[in-house]
Amino acid sequence: MTTTIRVFDPPLCCSTGICGPSVDPDLVRFAADLDWLRSQGVDVERFNLAQQPGAFTGDSVVQKALETDGVEGLPLVLVDGRVAAQGTYPSRDALMALAGLVVRKTTEATGTGCCGGNSGKSGCC
Repeated sequence: MTTTIRVFDPPLCCSTGICGPSVDPDLVRFAADLDWLRSQGVDVERFNLAQQPGAFTGDSVVQKALETDGVEGLPLVLVDGRVAAQGTYPSRDALMALAGLVVRKTTEATGTGCCGGNSGKSGCC
């Protein structure tokens, strides 16, 4: 089963953060993180209140959040229809956890083996 993440942005001129008079680094990072999630097979949808108001009024969870917190409660991040984050853009690590992705950490060379330097082989790496 694929996780669906839906992001409801406040009114913006664009979702990338690189338009307008100043660049918003949080939006740039978040846009890149969402692209990365898509590349991992996560279903990601993003809506901008200024450009897609129907998406906000057509979702009862979003509509209730707007009634309660107003635009100040945006961005709103839903995971499979449930509020997962509100008022802030989650980090990549938080998004990964929300999507149920597991990161496999690689171990660094310990000084043994071919690339560790103690193999006695020349040119192995």
